[in-house]
Amino acid sequence: MSYISNRANLAAQLPSKSVAVFTANELMPRNGDEFFPFRQQSDFYYLTGIDAENAFLLIAPDYPDESMREILFIEPYDEVKVTWQGEMLDAQQASEISGVKTVKGSDAFWMTLNDIAFSGYGDIIYLNSYEYPKYECTVETIQQRFNKLVKERYPMHQFGRTAPILNALRMVKSDDEIKITQQACNITAKAFRRCLETVKPGMYEYEVQAEIEYIFKRNNATGHAYAPIIAGGKNACCLHYSKNQSLLHDGDLLLFDIGCEYRNYSSDLSRTIPVNGTFTPRQRDFYNAVLRVMKEITQLYRPGHCINEINETTHRLMEKEMIQLGLFTEEDVKRQDPEKPLERKYLMHGMSHHIGLDVHDSIDKFKPFAPGMILTCEPGIYIREEGIGIRIENDLLITEGDPINLFEGLPTEIEEIEAAMQR
Repeated sequence: MSYISNRANLAAQLPSKSVAVFTANELMPRNGDEFFPFRQQSDFYYLTGIDAENAFLLIAPDYPDESMREILFIEPYDEVKVTWQGEMLDAQQASEISGVKTVKGSDAFWMTLNDIAFSGYGDIIYLNSYEYPKYECTVETIQQRFNKLVKERYPMHQFGRTAPILNALRMVKSDDEIKITQQACNITAKAFRRCLETVKPGMYEYEVQAEIEYIFKRNNATGHAYAPIIAGGKNACCLHYSKNQSLLHDGDLLLFDIGCEYRNYSSDLSRTIPVNGTFTPRQRDFYNAVLRVMKEITQLYRPGHCINEINETTHRLMEKEMIQLGLFTEEDVKRQDPEKPLERKYLMHGMSHHIGLDVHDSIDKFKPFAPGMILTCEPGIYIREEGIGIRIENDLLITEGDPINLFEGLPTEIEEIEAAMQR
């Protein structure tokens, strides 16, 4: 991974006399004296490759002393911590991983920032934050606390945001990032194939999840990229269903929305299969409607198109399919409330998002696609009154020509799914 070039690309977009500061993530409390497994903050990882807490990064492109233009701060050695939790990262290891030549202890961060902020070469302090328009969280993150503290310590300085710069940079993946994402997709595909061999009536959703997690762990994935959705029957009509506790019934469909995280990079796959291995005629009609639309909109994953165009095209195509399926008529469409289109009752989500270090890497609906971007393609249909929910999703790499499906070869056609389940 070229963390050096990632930092250089960020530094090139900072104005003169500015300094950008970043904090690593922290351990999140679980209960009692237990913590959730550590996961690094995505931008910090993108810039350093460091997977440890109690760390900082400072980038000051104009500072006269070249050794101070990039500084990584890591937690000082703690013998007690090593005894209980294992070896800690040292300065040489941190430098080798990140490519940052100057590595200091994290206890030197504030004094170093003082030197740069008051030197005349750090008049603008760039702070990092997670800026995803649909995300709300009542828990204050370490980033938010850190940013407040910086503003309190330097009230007379100007401040800027690194998120817009990094969001744009992270949209286009390097060759290394593409290879890692492909491996994440390969592992997720293996997990789905195992489910095709094992799913049957009488299982519980959590048993299916266990099969998936077994493959993830056996192939060195760090875990799920997001809470897995294993939704049988009507549960599939809840878009973010994640209880995964229900019994799987003969005759129902089972919707998967799963993805492993490998080396901090995400995959995102959706498939819908019949619990008993055979689609009913009605289920086939709904499934093929979604699949036809998916094939058509996949052709729009080319340079110059955008997510907004994907969404608008999908809703227009799905409306036609829904009329053919008998969910409403053309006359009903003519009389519908323009603010409440009838098709939105059965398809209520967007069709695409960028993926990378975050499963929802960006949601810029109007940014034209460019080679190196990786996005999902995920049309669906949800008929609550019939207990049918169908979603089909691939991860697509944008190229100069046709998109590359990172799940190429994975059963998608009805005949492929039924054949795999019958084996």
